[in-house]
Amino acid sequence: MAFQSVWYYTDLPEDIVDIIERDLTETFDDQMADSRLHGDALNKDKRNSQNTWIPTTHWVAGFLWHYVQRANRENFLYDLRCIDGESMQYTRYQEGQFYGWHNDAGLATQYKPVSVGNRGNGQENVNDFINENCEMVRKLSFSIQLSDPDDYEGGNVQLLDEAGNNYIAPRKRGCIVLFDSRTQHRVLKVTKGTRKSIVGWVVGPRWK
Repeated sequence: MAFQSVWYYTDLPEDIVDIIERDLTETFDDQMADSRLHGDALNKDKRNSQNTWIPTTHWVAGFLWHYVQRANRENFLYDLRCIDGESMQYTRYQEGQFYGWHNDAGLATQYKPVSVGNRGNGQENVNDFINENCEMVRKLSFSIQLSDPDDYEGGNVQLLDEAGNNYIAPRKRGCIVLFDSRTQHRVLKVTKGTRKSIVGWVVGPRWK
């Protein structure tokens, strides 16, 4: 397959999607809160939705990791390590809610360097060396559509890559979308009903 900025998989069996949605609804729906921007800022002019966090110890993370690896092998060929932040977002968009243009690129949540003080005796501090050479960045973003497209109107996921190619992600329930985290994207306003999804980010060594 030739390189593409966006990779889709649309053939998840309905019964698998049913199990995922039922499990997340029963476990996480009552934990939903207003979504925040990177840095924990609340700005409903930029992002208006609800979300909560799914730990990567949850079985869904392992299930989705298979598709991350497949997409990377078939299309991106990036050096990847793990899901960022040891968690994924379970998101909900209701009538009138949206997420404006943004990208997911940046230092990975759990791998940002920390200050370790001065180096002594002219020798390089081991922790300094690790921090300077092991920073991780978000390289791939992924999403899985949990809602039936007939259950809501609006709410399309729109992507715009550096070449100016414009994509609308398939609305099919169970569709998995993976894309370069530097890609600009947004969730258009939901005009009726509720749209639910899982989103997450995959990290690897910083670009060279």
